[in-house]
Amino acid sequence: MSTEALTRVCLKLHYLGAGFHGWQLQPDVRTVQGEIEGVLERITGRRRPLIASGRTDTGVHATGQIAVVDLPDSWSTDRLRRALDGLLPDDVWVESLRVVDPDFHPRFDAVSRRYVYRVGLVRASLSPFHRTTCWPLGESIELDRVVEASTALLGDHSFLAFAKSGQPERGDRCTVHAAEWSRWSDLGLAFTITANRYLHHMVRYLVGTLVDVGRGRRPVSDVAALLNEPEGEQVTSPPAPPEGLVLDHVTYPEPLFDDSNDIPSLTSSSTQTPT
Repeated sequence: MSTEALTRVCLKLHYLGAGFHGWQLQPDVRTVQGEIEGVLERITGRRRPLIASGRTDTGVHATGQIAVVDLPDSWSTDRLRRALDGLLPDDVWVESLRVVDPDFHPRFDAVSRRYVYRVGLVRASLSPFHRTTCWPLGESIELDRVVEASTALLGDHSFLAFAKSGQPERGDRCTVHAAEWSRWSDLGLAFTITANRYLHHMVRYLVGTLVDVGRGRRPVSDVAALLNEPEGEQVTSPPAPPEGLVLDHVTYPEPLFDDSNDIPSLTSSSTQTPT
């Protein structure tokens, strides 16, 4: 029996998370991995497993998810792009694709991952055109307080207090390279965080707690206290809803596509709160 000659193809993916039960393939529910693998099976005649840079949860979006698939050599990148454009559902899009080395692994070779969380501070964020991709809080927060609290996140810490569940096999320490707040259009603020790794629901617990700091419901010092005593009596605020979270970028030692792969420096920036 002849062995099929395969080429490893890397895809940069966008998807709206609202219609999916997360990235990972699961029985009887719609997932991003399941949708793309279904199309690949349809066009190649065989199930082709996808390997992603990481799993996004139910409702979480992506504009920079990286995944690889091994395909027959007969599939050029142009041919594959046209097939995926024509057959993938409207809430999934392949921005770019390219051939990579057969030993490239999108998860284990990643240096860092960047997430963006958008918080709507004005009433217009409640519009159906915005509320599916942000947390439509609809009230102001004190920006100086959230910026000050965010500086505690920089560097290497245990984030066990900000996790839904631990990862005993990998530990609970993460290194945060950047934690920044910036203006999101005229609708609110965006929190951008870059780290080498994340625990389950970590960004959502961080944002939920930081927003409560900005509302004056918690002292600024709470964030540092939760990092310094992750198993203490103090607890985080409820997690921010998944709709505001986007996997924005994954960094590798060498650029995969024509975009920025720089790791941000250990800084925290601020901006003015929309009114």
